[in-house]
Amino acid sequence: MITKKTHKRRKSGRMLGRGAGSYGWGARKKHKKAGHKGGVGMSGTGKRADQKKTLVIKLYGNNYFGKQGVTSRGTKRDTRKRISLWAIEQNLETYGKKVGDKWEISLENYKILGNDDVKHKLIIKALQASKSAIEKVKKAGGEIILSEKSDDSEE
Repeated sequence: MITKKTHKRRKSGRMLGRGAGSYGWGARKKHKKAGHKGGVGMSGTGKRADQKKTLVIKLYGNNYFGKQGVTSRGTKRDTRKRISLWAIEQNLETYGKKVGDKWEISLENYKILGNDDVKHKLIIKALQASKSAIEKVKKAGGEIILSEKSDDSEE
């Protein structure tokens, strides 16, 4: 008669609680710090590091892999804040207050972009404005007041 073993406990389960470090690493002295603990720290992210990619992106964001750092001085990114006339029209109560039949809007750090038609009379204080934005606001009976810092209107 042949007897078949139905369940064999894993070695880690059988050895648990027996001796120093309680099985798995041998001597405890090499496995105290983050570099030795397999699943903790950045160990195991060698040549084929896909097993850590989701963890790394979750912890450090998408800037962990790839190139970062110094670029040439000529390729500075344009960091001016921009807002479109469409966004202003959609959020008039947020950006400005009504004075008579006109809306006074103060966006002094923004460049105004004209990508939609204006339905209200707007008086906008802004850093810069595109030519199309100035035309559209004037056509609706308003005006864009540009700050002294940059009087030039750009497209």
